[in-house]
Amino acid sequence: MPNAATKTTMPNPYQGPEYRRLLEGARRSLERTGGDLGGSVSVSRPDDAERKAIIGLTGQYRDAGAARITVRLADLDTAVREATGVGLPELLARLGGPLCDRPAERGARAAARDAAIRAAQASPLHARCGWYRDWLADIGRDGTLTRLVNQEEQARLGQAVRVLEHLDRRAGAPVLLPALAAEITGDTKALDHGTALSTLVLRALAARAGLARPGTAAGRRDVWEASDVVTSDLASQVLVLNLPARGRGLGRWLAGAARLGVPFRVTLHQLMTLPPEIPGALVHVCENPAVLRRAAAELGAGSAPLLCTEGRPSTAFHQLADAVVRGGGQLRYHGDFDWPGLAIAGSVMGRHRARPWRMGAADYRAGLRAGADHVRLTGPPQPTPWDPGLATAMAAAGRAVYEESVADALIADLSGGGPGRSARRR
Repeated sequence: MPNAATKTTMPNPYQGPEYRRLLEGARRSLERTGGDLGGSVSVSRPDDAERKAIIGLTGQYRDAGAARITVRLADLDTAVREATGVGLPELLARLGGPLCDRPAERGARAAARDAAIRAAQASPLHARCGWYRDWLADIGRDGTLTRLVNQEEQARLGQAVRVLEHLDRRAGAPVLLPALAAEITGDTKALDHGTALSTLVLRALAARAGLARPGTAAGRRDVWEASDVVTSDLASQVLVLNLPARGRGLGRWLAGAARLGVPFRVTLHQLMTLPPEIPGALVHVCENPAVLRRAAAELGAGSAPLLCTEGRPSTAFHQLADAVVRGGGQLRYHGDFDWPGLAIAGSVMGRHRARPWRMGAADYRAGLRAGADHVRLTGPPQPTPWDPGLATAMAAAGRAVYEESVADALIADLSGGGPGRSARRR
């Protein structure tokens, strides 16, 4: 047997093009089987040089014009050893780099996948949150987790779990997206759009909030803000009319706007840097900005205080609503009579202890009588614990009643007092 020095310097008789397809087939077979020499390799439609090369290797005559020539890997290994002093695997490694062990790689990937799933299942969220279990099952079923493992990115699942646990612990306290990313990963951009981590977390948060997986920038912002994660404290805003407020900066601006009866748009940045005081106010809340616009136009400074969620509430809305409640005030909520509108109503009432404002079954039926042309209800039905008969009535009628179509009654309520009313006066 030649020594190591001889093996590395010995000329290789198998470098010619007549051996290329045979040795490529041998590499594929050995990589597929983890180095098993028990199989065979074939060359289809060999040319004359390939045919003669194989005859020389095996010592067996092969007819000219043969459609396929098959060689046992064990015979090829023996021929290679006799000619070079090394086995077939070593020869292939010298010619084209180390052989892959596909079975071992598949086993390692399967083990990594199982370990990632077990670690995610160990989270406290798994035991108590159905949305978390659904999310984990989904990413395991649709190939997401397998792709992460194949790309050696399975650590992203562990990071996603830590993000979700962190948000669960801090419920209600807003956090900027870059700050959240830095706290969990050390990288402020780790949760930026398009990253594997961002995609994983958004899928989970959408499931938690009962939202569709987001496909637009606005949709992603809504999903983040549903969990009080702020993509931009300037983009997160709330529309206000006649809110009685005190304090420097924002408090003075709100008070000035209330005296003039003009709408005022408040950013989360303002709320966090210049938090206002809102003493004992009864504040109405609507979903559609058309209602607030009409109140400003028709009532001006005579309108009762009004906030507008503009659809799904932003983090800025929640911050301002919290300030109303902390000041001893109370919120009264009205929104669309459709299933998404009821979900928003339920979240605002539950989070801020808001009372319903013309959001009962009788109000819904009155809205139906006001006009005959109504859009059909779509989406999953929502409970109405403040008036169980409301959900029943809506399911029976199967029609949506949008807020702007019942605005007359809302404007009449708002006309009963100006921006200085206190919660104790209603």
